[in-house]
Amino acid sequence: MTLNFLKKLDITLLAVVLILILLGLIIIFSTSYNSTGTDFLNFKKQVIFSVIGLVLMMFVSFFDYRALKNWTGIFYVLVCFVLIAILFLGTLIRGSMSWFDLGFFNVQPSEFVKIIMIIILAKYLSEAKNYSNDFRKIIISGIYVLLPTVLIILQPDFGSALVILFIWISMVFITGTKMRYAVMIFILGIISLAAGWFYVFEDYQKDRITTFVNPQSDLLGAGYNVNQSIIAVGSGNIWGKGLGYGSQSQLNFLPEKHTDFIFAVVAEEMGFIGAFFMLGLFAIVFYRFFKIVLETQDNFGKLLVLGVAFTLIFHISINIGMNVGIMPVTGIPLPFISYGGSSLISFLIMIGIAQSVYMRRRRYKIEREEE
Repeated sequence: MTLNFLKKLDITLLAVVLILILLGLIIIFSTSYNSTGTDFLNFKKQVIFSVIGLVLMMFVSFFDYRALKNWTGIFYVLVCFVLIAILFLGTLIRGSMSWFDLGFFNVQPSEFVKIIMIIILAKYLSEAKNYSNDFRKIIISGIYVLLPTVLIILQPDFGSALVILFIWISMVFITGTKMRYAVMIFILGIISLAAGWFYVFEDYQKDRITTFVNPQSDLLGAGYNVNQSIIAVGSGNIWGKGLGYGSQSQLNFLPEKHTDFIFAVVAEEMGFIGAFFMLGLFAIVFYRFFKIVLETQDNFGKLLVLGVAFTLIFHISINIGMNVGIMPVTGIPLPFISYGGSSLISFLIMIGIAQSVYMRRRRYKIEREEE
């Protein structure tokens, strides 16, 4: 039974994801060494998170993804309840009330909200055939997204809020929407950003944007992280300095080296070759997503996989962009590589959803023909 089940999985996708997780563990292990000693706690935790995430991935793969349609209402209510609760019961970490403290580790609900929003939007957009090229599709789907996004902004966690907005915009426009609506949303986004600057953004968030526009304005303050990251990326050259020998990471010049700026560690210690190898693995993941979408017979399954793909694309682009100074620092992790239980587990659940679609990509057509 187990062997039969494994044969139905997309083995290539599974293998590449396992290699990415292993690469992340290697880099986190490397960052455990520094000038003040060694601390393997993050590495040990990430190993545990990896096991939990892989078990959940297999569990989700086992179930028919179409059953998720029946749970969207409950999912949505649960998401809103948890996001409201965290504003009162959450733990303040780095200026954001985004985590529940469970003792051994912290849980960040916004990482799992991304999964729920993909499911909700996939269901609505797959059933909204009459709304093609219609502004109502944008309005109704936007209403679903609005409340969770606002609650996440109140934490404040603008990185996760941006991911959810990107998922929404990408999924809406992949299903067909007129260009004038795209322009309207863009203008609305600019207005919202301007309003946020004056009424919502904290001082440290404004500093991040200011530093992004002018990186040299405060090299020892708000621009320090990005400046050290750029130095680390550039110093790796072709082959890198070797695992455990990165001067920026091992001498603690590079802050958040195991989370936000882990790509800089990859580039410094493994060089251009290592970074290119990692990007090549991500490219294979997206190729497998593309194949699954092409072979899947129902729109709900297609949109689920596309939603997962858009989420990973946004995370990878923003994280690497902020490591090389072309994107503002937003705290968005690098999928499967950055340390963090909530993000790793949520990404593996997304892979589980994609695997569930892959395993049943042709069954929908057979059942429909029999009807």
